[in-house]
Amino acid sequence: ELNELPLRPYISIRKANANQIDWSSVVAPANIDYIIGNPPYRGYSEQTIEQKADMRRVFADNPKAGKLDYVAAWYRKAADFIQGTAIRCAFVATNSICQGEQCAFLWKSLFANGIHIDFAHRTFKWFSDSDSMAHVHCVVVGFSSAPNDKPKIIFDGDKVTIAQNINAYLVDGGDIFIESRRKPLQDGVTKMIYGNKPVEGGALIIEADDYEPFIKLEPDAQKWIRQLIGADEFIDGKKRYCLWLVGLTLEEIKAIPLVAERVKACRQYRLSSSKKKTREDAMIPHLFQEIRQPATNYILLPCHSGGERRYIPIGFISPKIIASNAVLMIPDATLYEFGILTSSIHMAWMRVTAGYLGTSYRYSKDVVYNNFPWCEPTPEQKQLIEESAQKILDVRASFQGNSRQGNREIATATATADSLVPYFPNSLPWTLAKLYNEETMPAALRSAHKWNDYNVALAYGMEKYLEDEGKIVAELMRRYDKLANGR
Repeated sequence: ELNELPLRPYISIRKANANQIDWSSVVAPANIDYIIGNPPYRGYSEQTIEQKADMRRVFADNPKAGKLDYVAAWYRKAADFIQGTAIRCAFVATNSICQGEQCAFLWKSLFANGIHIDFAHRTFKWFSDSDSMAHVHCVVVGFSSAPNDKPKIIFDGDKVTIAQNINAYLVDGGDIFIESRRKPLQDGVTKMIYGNKPVEGGALIIEADDYEPFIKLEPDAQKWIRQLIGADEFIDGKKRYCLWLVGLTLEEIKAIPLVAERVKACRQYRLSSSKKKTREDAMIPHLFQEIRQPATNYILLPCHSGGERRYIPIGFISPKIIASNAVLMIPDATLYEFGILTSSIHMAWMRVTAGYLGTSYRYSKDVVYNNFPWCEPTPEQKQLIEESAQKILDVRASFQGNSRQGNREIATATATADSLVPYFPNSLPWTLAKLYNEETMPAALRSAHKWNDYNVALAYGMEKYLEDEGKIVAELMRRYDKLANGR
């Protein structure tokens, strides 16, 4: 009987690395009914050299193993161990193995080898009495290879669903996989692009505290300084600037000494890089390495956003404001597209198909956006979505102060670039972080989003189960499968 911690040596306990030993050397499969566990969590970018070696060993036949979280190895080891047996398994895991690209990397091969999911608990927040509690979102997946005629059950908070089939995304639906796609699934969908990538070691970036001293010493540089906006700047209202020297020659830059110094520093930074492309771009040290800045207003969507939010904050931005590579852009976007993307329908799709970075959503244009099945609204439905989208922007503007009247102008794309108000929400009563915090979200904004959610659901024919995210995702996956595979 185990009655003290730490555990003393017991004859039935084998201390070893589970990813380095043959499980049959510990116990014969014939003596096992169930395998249950809580394997260690370690994201693929955080793995030690030893753990990366474990992943290569376990997934020797899977070239995508380097993109899998460490916990995935236990699923593969167990799946191999239980082949041809009646053993059933259940592991707690980070929810990332059932989302985004990792989902296909892991489960496609497991399903091909006869594994099926018997029950699942969808994403929940991990709690522990430990002082160093892990800040992760988890799932529980029960699986086996033996036939199972018992009901397949999905747990989602307090909700219990009997499913016909539980797919790899822990949804009642067919076994499909959402994989990376270079362009949108449907014709006519506006292209989403990455923001501009600096790669300059900070030489072309001017932090908020440096802005006033810099232009005081070098006033001629002011007209070449633009506001820079990334995820943090957009959501949290942080100020940041950059030298935007598009159109200037290196000779003209020499006439602005402090700017010339920064350009020289950028050149040295790129020359010292281990990447050939970066070294080559030392020939244009006054420019961002990758430039995609639109000439028109654009929708901005952060690449990363807090996982506690019901809605990822998105917005319309002036072309005068430079988007960094921490955000995604949709040039020439309309109110209709804003309404669809900010809806609970799209957010439900995002929560299943996006990856996670820690506890933050990691939105991918190639997986989330390019695979998203858009509806085909009637003219009346489209108008309703445009009206509710505008209402969201108007309510946000009312909380962010009268000076944000430009919000409406940006949304309708009727204003000239010169009339647009710089986007510095930290000087206003409400940042987007506060507006979209579930604990502080104003009732008026929540109501505006609910109206928009209903209008979008109406266009999709999902208004009867708008509060059932599982059904929404299952229907979107069915539409995706029809569009992508003709089924």
